[in-house]
Amino acid sequence: MLQLVRRTAVFAAGLVVASVVVFAFMSVLPGDPARVALGVNATEEAVAATRAAFGTDRPLVVQYLDWVSGLPVGDFGRSYVTDVDIGPQIVDRLLVTTWLVFSGMAVALVVALPLGVLAAVHHRRAGGTAITAFSQIGVAVPSFLAGILLVTVFAVQLGWLPSGGWTPPAQDPVDFLRKLLLPALALGLVQGAVLTRYVRSAVLDVLREDYLRTARSKGLTPGRALVRHGLRNAAIPVVTVLGLQLATLLVGAVVVERVFVIPGLGSLLLDGVANRDLLLVQGVVIVLVLAVLVVNFLVDVAYTVLDPRLRRAA
Repeated sequence: MLQLVRRTAVFAAGLVVASVVVFAFMSVLPGDPARVALGVNATEEAVAATRAAFGTDRPLVVQYLDWVSGLPVGDFGRSYVTDVDIGPQIVDRLLVTTWLVFSGMAVALVVALPLGVLAAVHHRRAGGTAITAFSQIGVAVPSFLAGILLVTVFAVQLGWLPSGGWTPPAQDPVDFLRKLLLPALALGLVQGAVLTRYVRSAVLDVLREDYLRTARSKGLTPGRALVRHGLRNAAIPVVTVLGLQLATLLVGAVVVERVFVIPGLGSLLLDGVANRDLLLVQGVVIVLVLAVLVVNFLVDVAYTVLDPRLRRAA
């Protein structure tokens, strides 16, 4: 319990520091939101009135406190460009990105777990070497290139799947899955290649442990000894990497959403940057930071659950 309280305090402190850093960074960027909204021919009186309406004429500390106090209730302010509430836009886009990220992670796990274990168990055979070689090639392929290749083959050449777009699952589940499949593969196959290497390394370390030799000496087959005594220990470093990979998937989703014309959080962020809508960009960035912090917090908790030594140390 003490360990959990400590990690929760670290999570809360990290979130406060991140909000200060994000706000400070966006505040020092060049460009006046009022002038961007009114155009280059606006009079000084109109610019001053717009600054007052946006609240950007107030001290930075007051602006920060006003912004951060609204975050817990989902109040991110109103867009400088469209004058629309930012909170509902982020929620709608976040749901889309969540589908994409978790489906990509599911693909990565389906690929990495069996291939990583096989590559470790057969590391001195041709099969293990081939899996390792393919995973190294996969690591070198960026997500957007994988997306373009998948679209070229399965959408343009074969015509099996749509090349992009988005349909909510409640509207048409079949069309939703058809449009989700290629983006999920673009994200998941690349991350699966990375994860395969870590799974292979973790299982190889376990295979060299004395307790696994002891288990085999008691009559267990290598496979049963690995499943019964080895995979739990091998999961500890993999869970840590899994958290980092989930954060990487969030970043990769920004690019993949653009390739497949998916209206997710990444597309909203890029639109905000293109329109110089700084308050919108600020809101999206803090949500992405929060997502990464939550993932790291959950990884820390899972790490404690999997490793009894950490529980005893707490």
